[in-house]
Amino acid sequence: MKSLSKVHLLLTGLVAFSCNWVNAAEVNLYTTREPVLIQPLLKEFSQKTGVKVNTVFIKDGLLERVKAEGRRSPADVMLTVDFGNLVDLVESGLTQRVDSKVLNSSIPGNLRAANGHWYALSMRARAVYVSKERTPITAISYEDLASPKWKDKICIRSGSHPYNTGLIAAYIAHHGEKEAEKWLRGVKANLARPASGGDRDVARDILGKICDIGVANTYYVGTMRTGDAEQRRWGNSINVVLPRFENGGTHVNVSGAVVSKYAPNRKEAVQLLEFLVSDHAQAIYAKSDFEYPVKPGVKIDPIIASFGKLKVDSIRLSEIARYRKTANLLVDKVQFNH
Repeated sequence: MKSLSKVHLLLTGLVAFSCNWVNAAEVNLYTTREPVLIQPLLKEFSQKTGVKVNTVFIKDGLLERVKAEGRRSPADVMLTVDFGNLVDLVESGLTQRVDSKVLNSSIPGNLRAANGHWYALSMRARAVYVSKERTPITAISYEDLASPKWKDKICIRSGSHPYNTGLIAAYIAHHGEKEAEKWLRGVKANLARPASGGDRDVARDILGKICDIGVANTYYVGTMRTGDAEQRRWGNSINVVLPRFENGGTHVNVSGAVVSKYAPNRKEAVQLLEFLVSDHAQAIYAKSDFEYPVKPGVKIDPIIASFGKLKVDSIRLSEIARYRKTANLLVDKVQFNH
């Protein structure tokens, strides 16, 4: 009898363990951002809430994959590194509305969808790198990049890259398509080399005296100045100026997230997003990724803070996104990359 009781207790324990495993809270995250960059945040979220995060890294084709999965998709949260990708997910009908007081009070209106379908989680500014040796300027406007005084002095990556498409779209939002085309032709005329490479290559080529200034994202400076010896040389050879539009602010791109239309764990999905905009999580974003927090008042990494106060352009990213297609057409029209 005692043996039977032991067996009964063992079986009861196994059943209880099995039930607890089946009912364990979890959330499935599809991300185009390298998991290593956000792993500290996800680990802390799980420790704090008991919710397990299953991460799937999808470098390319996130939208196509979720479309193909349809109602069977396990995705709860989709995180991307470009606001255009967020908008594409929304416009493809792959997201659902989130009505969260925490998110709406933490994230400024221009950095989230008015209908609650996407939210920014961190920002990077589209800045101007300038040579410490040859270009002692402390202020510049985006409009000024087309000035003839910068003839043969500018470096930039492909105009078709989402970072530059976003900037061109923002220019259209401020000045209209006709003026944007004129401006883009002016910037092209000022290029020291073909528009190519990456943002870190801009700093490299400034150090190499190929160009005197260049357009690139702020967070790369943090990665260069804390990287290997060669990249530290690049990063330390430049100063960073935060441009503004005339009568506007600095253009930013964002990493952000949406809740999937068919999210099987909607409650946990919202819980994760709300955690990611907490003061603590936003501070981790700022420290680990050299990005700007979207939540006002959170401390910025000292390297990024050294660039000066960031005044984010007030035009909603949703408005800017409307002009991305036009921006791409203008890049082709003026043969910016050739």
